[in-house]
Amino acid sequence: MPDIQNQTDDREIPLTKVGVKGLEYPIRVLDKVKKVQHTAAKVDLFANLPHDFKGTHMSRFVEIFHSYREDLSMPRFLEMLTGIREDLDAESAFGSMAFPYFVEKKAPVSQLPGLISCKCLYRGEVKRKTGSAGSVEQEKHFTVAVSVPVNTVCPCSRAISERGAHNQRGNVTVELELGPFFWLEDIIALVEDAASSPVYSLIKREDEKFITEHAYDNPKFVEDLVRDVYIKIRELRSFPHFSVEAENFESIHNHSAYAFAEFQEPG
Repeated sequence: MPDIQNQTDDREIPLTKVGVKGLEYPIRVLDKVKKVQHTAAKVDLFANLPHDFKGTHMSRFVEIFHSYREDLSMPRFLEMLTGIREDLDAESAFGSMAFPYFVEKKAPVSQLPGLISCKCLYRGEVKRKTGSAGSVEQEKHFTVAVSVPVNTVCPCSRAISERGAHNQRGNVTVELELGPFFWLEDIIALVEDAASSPVYSLIKREDEKFITEHAYDNPKFVEDLVRDVYIKIRELRSFPHFSVEAENFESIHNHSAYAFAEFQEPG
């Protein structure tokens, strides 16, 4: 059968990215407690295309991803991108994978278990480059982002009100450039500890009382939230680059409150 993709193209326009977008697939990732977690991902996979190639082989992206689906730990995701780059003989390959990651949390008083969903994202790139001695080397970039639901109580509202204070749910998103191995659960716990209180999927009245009073005793502006998470991550000394983003879904405003901070290791 004719292979149209392998025909030459004379328009002399290289394409930075070609591939598949929005691929939905069941996957397995590492879980600190249960060893493995089954979830489902939405995946984008791309490679560059030189100016003289008419098209790429779209089926190869899915074929390679399928072979890695049973173990998509962080190092394996980069290994998968390397496989795409080499199979397509491309200069670079790019990929992102968004998926819900579930953590079991026990209510603070009743200790009843429930699951909390955190949004996670892998984003990676591998490039072929020539070393100083003419050897072929690979340049790799990889980041992991996790978005954690939290609860905050407004310090200003608490200070000026005779009764109560407004509170709201929010999301804190941490994006980390991969350094040493880490568990998603540890980053999630770090974020929750910086909030007025965590959120839970299952609570009883005694839990609701505890959470309400604990949050009231620990008010946080969105600015406080970002700075406190930033300090905790910086103290780990594990990530050369990271960012912290917080969005509070304000309960008394028709808009969100937002803050962002970024760290880049010198040099």
